[in-house]
Amino acid sequence: MPAARESLLDAAYKALTTRAWAAVRMVDVAAAAGVSRQTLYNEFGSKEGLARALVRRETERYLQGVERVLRQTGPVPEAAAPRDAAAGRVVAAAAWTLRTARANPLVRAALTGCWSDRLPSPPGAPRGARNGLPGQRAAPSAERPLPGPGELVGRFCDRAVAALEPDWPQEELPALGAACETAARLTLSCVVAPAGPGAGGIAGRAAGPSAMGGPARERREAETDAVSRLVRGAFARLPGEEAVRPG
Repeated sequence: MPAARESLLDAAYKALTTRAWAAVRMVDVAAAAGVSRQTLYNEFGSKEGLARALVRRETERYLQGVERVLRQTGPVPEAAAPRDAAAGRVVAAAAWTLRTARANPLVRAALTGCWSDRLPSPPGAPRGARNGLPGQRAAPSAERPLPGPGELVGRFCDRAVAALEPDWPQEELPALGAACETAARLTLSCVVAPAGPGAGGIAGRAAGPSAMGGPARERREAETDAVSRLVRGAFARLPGEEAVRPG
C-alpha cells in the first residue's frame, strides 16, 4: 500500500515536529494518516520499524535533492572556466545540504551523528556522541544499518562525480574525485559546526567577520558563504584549466 505508507510516514514526521519521538503514539499516527492501527503495524511491524523507515525516507529525499541540484545546469558566463562551473554546481549541492539540515532534524542527525532525545534512534542509527563523528551500532542481521555521516559523505561525493565526469577528461577523474570528496567533507564540517556568533570551527573561520552576530537570516547567509568558499577552494586545487576539456 504505497499511498498508505507515505501517509503514515508523513503523519509520523509531522508528529515529530510537535513532540519528542518517545511521546509519539502509534494510534495517533494511524489516525492522522486515516488508516487503522493494524494497517500501520502491517506496514512497519513496530514503532522501531516506523522510525527506521522514516529516517531512510528523509535521508533518501535529501540525497535526491543533492542529485537534482547537481544536474541543474543554469546559464554559465562565457568567461567562466570549466572547473569554476563545476565548483558552482557542487556549491549549490552544498547549500542545499545546509538548508535541508537546518529544516529537517532527521537529516541533520544523520549527517552529524548527533541524535537528541527528541528524535528516534533505532538500532543501526548513529548515536549521540557530541564530539567527532561516531561509529554505528550493530543492527539486527535482517536490517542494514541506517545511513550515517560517513555513508552520506560518500554518496554526496558519488553523485557529484557522476554529474561532473561527462565534462572531465578520463585521466583527470581521480583528481575530480578527490576534489568532490574534499568538498563533501567540508560541507559536512559546516553542518556539524555552522558559522554563527562565536563560531570557532572551520566554517566560522571561512565566513569571516560577517558570521559574527546578526539575525538568523544573516547567519544563514554566512553559513552559505562559508561553504561556498570552502568548496571553491577544493576545486581551485585541481590541475590547471588545460586539463579540463572545453565545454
